[in-house]
Amino acid sequence: MKLIHLADLHLGKRVNEFPMIEDQEYILLKILGIIDEEKPDGILIAGDVYDKSVPSEEAMRLWDDFLVRLAERRIPVFAISGNHDSAVRFADHGKLVDVTGIHLAPGYNGTIPSYTVQDEHGPVHIYLLPFIKPVMVRSYFEGEEIRDYTDACRVVIENAEVNTSERNVLVAHQFVAGAERCESEENVGGLDNVSVDVFDPFDYVALGHLHGPQKVGRDAVRYAGSPLKYSFSEKDHHKSVTVVELGEKGDVTIRTVPLVPKHDLREIRGSYMELTAKSTYEGTDTEDYIHAVLTDEEDVLDAMARLRSIYPNIMKLTYDNRRTRTNAEVSGAVDVENKSPLELFSEFYELQNNQELSDSQREMVNDMIVSIWEA
Repeated sequence: MKLIHLADLHLGKRVNEFPMIEDQEYILLKILGIIDEEKPDGILIAGDVYDKSVPSEEAMRLWDDFLVRLAERRIPVFAISGNHDSAVRFADHGKLVDVTGIHLAPGYNGTIPSYTVQDEHGPVHIYLLPFIKPVMVRSYFEGEEIRDYTDACRVVIENAEVNTSERNVLVAHQFVAGAERCESEENVGGLDNVSVDVFDPFDYVALGHLHGPQKVGRDAVRYAGSPLKYSFSEKDHHKSVTVVELGEKGDVTIRTVPLVPKHDLREIRGSYMELTAKSTYEGTDTEDYIHAVLTDEEDVLDAMARLRSIYPNIMKLTYDNRRTRTNAEVSGAVDVENKSPLELFSEFYELQNNQELSDSQREMVNDMIVSIWEA
């Protein structure tokens, strides 16, 4: 049985105030192309379909269109809500779309919905566990000790009474201890970690929540990752679609198919003159989403607007120089009465910028001080 594992679409997301809806529409078409080539028996979508609990009309329309296209292909879909989704909105008309083979798990209600599909090796049971917190689970299992996220997942799975002699797949949306996080993902300092061993009853665990494709513990516990880069902390990620093939019990093969975005999200670094030199940007896609890191020691006047004439989708501009690398603390000046205004300003400038005034700067500051004093 072949399954395609997706997660963290974050439809409607904006990155540095840039709307990503066109890029998301583009990448969903690429995913549909992969689905047409792979011809899977089912699609697993592990939460955070939307970026907000109240999604935009564009985001909802894009999700609906994607589901319709999958339904037209008669491919069963098994999807859960994540922490960014509203469980109620996500599963709206859930019973109606069930008829078409689109299975949308509502918020956790004390049980895990499961579906059974057949192949030549027998049944495969697919369990859908939306994003949960300990407080959600405690209300259904008052006699259980549920101190943390691991306890919550353990209790939920134990009460699902999984038949481990058959093949089982879980779709879940949690932080699993040991996984590598990035800045674009919400976390609460590790308190929301789930121990990987609670997933032992499952032959494959299709995870969502973390944006970097990766395994956790064993190969068959895996984050598919987001289909697009959603922050510059993800600039080195290689986005992909995960393809899972289940043979007989215990036989699981996992591979990835790369996803190429409409616009990459990347970082460029150098002085202003270097980044604006034709030899630097020639042959690159200047319409990518760019974080420009300028190494000039002095700020470049109107640098963002000037760089945008070459890189129209520049999202972010920062400096990496002696001033930004220092953590010098500006404290009260010493021996103020015996120092000239120029000396005091020079000391302040050096503390703030980790370098002395140049001769031309010193001359300019002195002229300004003289003109102010004369006024």
